[in-house]
Amino acid sequence: MDYSIILKIAAIGILTAVVVQVLKNIGKDDIATVATLAGVVVVLLMALNLINELFETVKQLFLIY
Repeated sequence: MDYSIILKIAAIGILTAVVVQVLKNIGKDDIATVATLAGVVVVLLMALNLINELFETVKQLFLIY
């Protein structure tokens, strides 16, 4: 299993958390919420790519076209 995807997700989470904390400290709570949502969307897109690869592997395994 490739662990780089886990490290990428963790890095996105840490970066998002830092950006949100900075934005909240300067009083930009609405932009902090948008930054949080952007981080979640990026991680979900990465997860969707992995799920797609999983389904392709299962299709190949059981010869489903």
